[in-house]
Amino acid sequence: MAVADPLSDDGLRALLDADDVELLRVDGADEATRRAAFARADALLVRSQTKVTRELIADMPKLKVIGRAGVGVDNIDLDAATERGVIVLNAPYGNMIAAAEHTLAMMLALARHIPRAHQSLVAGRWDRKAFLGFELAGKTLGIVGLGRIGQEVAKRAKAFEMRVIAYDPYLTEERARALAVEKVSFETLLAEADIITLHTPLTDETRNLIDAAAIARMKDGVRIVNCARGGLIDERALYDALVSGKVAGAALDVFAEEPPAGNPLLDLPNVVVTPHLGASTVEAQELVARDVAQEVLNVLRGRPFKNSVNFPSLAPDVYARLKDDLALADALGRFVGALIERAPTRLRITYGGAFGPDDEAALTRAVVQGFLKRQLDIHVNFVNALFLAKQRRLAVTAEMTPRTEGFEKLLTVEATDETGASFSAAGTVLNGLGPRIVKVDGFSVDVVPRGPILYVHHHDRPGVIGRVGTLLGRHGVNIATMQVGRRDEGGRAIMMLTVDHPPGPDVLADLERLDDIDRVRALTL
Repeated sequence: MAVADPLSDDGLRALLDADDVELLRVDGADEATRRAAFARADALLVRSQTKVTRELIADMPKLKVIGRAGVGVDNIDLDAATERGVIVLNAPYGNMIAAAEHTLAMMLALARHIPRAHQSLVAGRWDRKAFLGFELAGKTLGIVGLGRIGQEVAKRAKAFEMRVIAYDPYLTEERARALAVEKVSFETLLAEADIITLHTPLTDETRNLIDAAAIARMKDGVRIVNCARGGLIDERALYDALVSGKVAGAALDVFAEEPPAGNPLLDLPNVVVTPHLGASTVEAQELVARDVAQEVLNVLRGRPFKNSVNFPSLAPDVYARLKDDLALADALGRFVGALIERAPTRLRITYGGAFGPDDEAALTRAVVQGFLKRQLDIHVNFVNALFLAKQRRLAVTAEMTPRTEGFEKLLTVEATDETGASFSAAGTVLNGLGPRIVKVDGFSVDVVPRGPILYVHHHDRPGVIGRVGTLLGRHGVNIATMQVGRRDEGGRAIMMLTVDHPPGPDVLADLERLDDIDRVRALTL
């Protein structure tokens, strides 16, 4: 096993004590030594420094598993690993406390001007009046994303006597009461928070979540903290707002490009920055190293493992048989999860036709994994999906039925939100063609669940399809496929268009302004 980044002996103890493992520690070694170790290694253990590229994976012919001592796997080419059949593991739980504490540290540093006051004092000045701060007590903290880390931040903020409000698409009123926070809409959070802290994953939907339009809806003098992912904030918009005074201050541990060389945010006096230190504590680093080392050892010894971010933890023969069905289940979960608009309370999965009784458990996990993975601040995987659903008060039910509506198999996923509204999609696997979505809320379609998709609710009237195509052409959006589903002539209908590139907000806004268009959603599967 090759260990490419610095990890403590305590974190690697399971591997150091294993008689059947040879540990090759190549952190700091020259390139020739590293390449020689990589060529011999069955496993690779990294933190964030080593970039596990497609080329590096190709240069490791014996590689079976990559372990990331931490949560984020942005430095690992997951597609290349999956194509090679290499399992990628992470350690999603060890840095939870460290990240929450760092968030509070950044908040306090911002509130009391600690970095600038320190610099002033060591430079020989005693300028107390220049650093008048503010108290956290009595302020409203808005938490965007109430996952594991967001919850830990909320606990600590309550100890500072702050009012805590939270926006999370999957947060129910019941869960909010249990956490002693106020569930609010994103718009309400922007309008009422004195300090906004981000704890949401970076997805197509959350990229630049805090942009110029969102900042305009905030209080004058708001403070913004980001210890999650840099791409959540439009940094140009934040810079302009900090200069104008609309945003009084920002505390940033992460950036869209890291390291942030030349980033103008670093030059502003009302910005506190750290170099991605959220998980950088002795305790967190040992915990994540210990967790991932044990799971890598389990993979190498052929034992059950958890925290895989790209492979289900199934026996090879079972996985080979269910591979396409698992891909369909994950895609249906992601599709329904992306389109349900309020906090879900129930997920109903129906297996129609030739599904075997032993298939249900694995496929249900795959559906729930897909459904949750866009919403949570950790990598939802095959092992922890049902646990996280239970933690979120999401009731998951599964049932078998002989009904298939003409298909050999039909897998249906229906989500119900806290208002009682529901949304459903069904799919099948076509021999030689792979997974297909064949029904959406009762409308018949035939869509490959892959890539950028536009989902359009409209009225079935002449000219609607043409207007949509013309508008997309004007914006330079190329349509790869289009499916139209309707129940009755002249009634409600849907369009599902796969496009070459995700359309921007301006395109979606223009589409919604067209006659006979009710609603437009963009998603990437």
